[in-house]
Order: sequence, then C-alpha cells, then structure tokens
Amino acid sequence: MYKVIITAAISGAEVTQEHNPGVPYTKEDFVREAKSAYDAGAALIHLHVRDDDGTPTQSKERFAEIIPAIAEACPGVIIQPSTGGATGMSAAERLQPVELDPEMATLDCGTLNFGGDEIFVNTENMMIEFAEKMKARGIKPELECFEKGHVDLALRLYKQGYLVGPLHFNFVLGVNGGMTATPRDLLFLAESIPEDATFTVSGVGRHQLPMTTMAILLGGHVRVGFEDNIMYDRGILAKSNGELVARAARIIRELNYEVATPDEARAILSLPARK
Repeated sequence: MYKVIITAAISGAEVTQEHNPGVPYTKEDFVREAKSAYDAGAALIHLHVRDDDGTPTQSKERFAEIIPAIAEACPGVIIQPSTGGATGMSAAERLQPVELDPEMATLDCGTLNFGGDEIFVNTENMMIEFAEKMKARGIKPELECFEKGHVDLALRLYKQGYLVGPLHFNFVLGVNGGMTATPRDLLFLAESIPEDATFTVSGVGRHQLPMTTMAILLGGHVRVGFEDNIMYDRGILAKSNGELVARAARIIRELNYEVATPDEARAILSLPARK
C-alpha cells in the first residue's frame, strides 16, 4: 500500500512565541515539539534552530546541541537541517549544519520576494555551491521550490551533474511572491519533475490543510508544522506540532493510505538504511 511521509517543520525562522506560545526556542522546547510530532506520526523533522531568546541562528554548535537531543527522544527519526536559515544570512552562515553530516538538508532553488523589502536570495552559483558540498558529504538535498522556475533550475543542475537522482522536491505554496496554493499550480509542479522523483508539499497558513489532502491524492508526501502554519482552525491556535501532524495522519488513513515510518521513509527517499 502507498505510504505517505509526514514532515514536521517545527519552528521555522519567522514565527515567534508571540504568534503561538508553542514555537520552540530552547533545546527543551525543540525536543518537546519534535517528540510531539514524532509520536503523532512524523517520520522527518525539518529543523531550523534558535537561540534561547528566539533569535534564528544557523550556528553549527547550536545544531550540534539540538540534533542529538531530538534523535535521543525520537529514535530513528530523520532530521533534516535547513540551509535556508533566515533572510539576510550569508551562504557561509547558512551552510554550517551540513558540516554535521546529516542524512538530508534543504537546498533552496531560487530567489524569491518575501514581501516588503525582504528578498530570499539564492543565486545559481549559491545553489551549485550548496549542491557540491552536500554531494561531497553524501547528504541528500530536499529541493525547496516556491515556483516553476525553481524546478527548472534544479533540473538544469541535475543534468549538469551537480545533483544526484532520484531527486526529492518540496513544493512550498502560498508564500507571498511564490506560486499560489491551488490545485492547478500543484498539479503543474507535480507533472514537471522526473518520473522517479518524489515530492512533498508545504501549504502555508490556511492552505496547509487543502494542500495536504491534494498532495496525498497526487501521490506525494506532506509537510505540516509551525514553520508554515500556527493555526489549527480559524481563530484557534494549534496546541503543538503534534496536533497538526495527527490531523495529517488522520487524513492519510481516511484516504486509505498508510503513514510511513522513519525507516519506510528512508526507503522511499532512497536514503541509506539505518545501521
């Protein structure tokens, strides 16, 4: 039976405890939120980290503190550090967590207007640098695509040998400056990648629930969590990342599919089996 991977993006770099008190800042917060997601069915934790005051950081030392703590609390879970960081960070800052040799890491596939004066910069040369470092360390990139041009650029780098297949994409939809979170746009993206590629869908804000459902129906995987959405329903804050994961798991089962375990997720994503 088709198995669906649930990724929990437990913090992000933009949301704060002023938006939702459950957003993690401290190591203990991160362990709590990761475990809530893992216990509810998440096979993969997408990880940004913060200083204890909530400031986003790409510090290798901070990742090195939090990753083992999550791994201990969530046996077998795939931990995927972000190399997106926060807007304004340099490439060198953003690349720090790859030095820890995680199984996976994100690789953003193009520049995007994030609203106002915020520009999320990802030049082609930056992509090549990130891809080469991940390839050299045996880290599988998740290709973060906010619009169709990002997919095309990733496929060009794949043809040039910077990326190794089978590819795995994350379509992030509903972001200001990116593609809309509509069935039309998601179908367009899903039909634009190689047949042997896999994809996850991240619907932002109110789009998380419909995009989760459509991703499953299209044969994809799903990402939920506070990075993308802090609400459970209109006017109701989510109590935890686990609550959002539990809903995704329920939808998967209601559609007569199964929630992938971490080891099943590794097989789907063509990652080496755990030793």
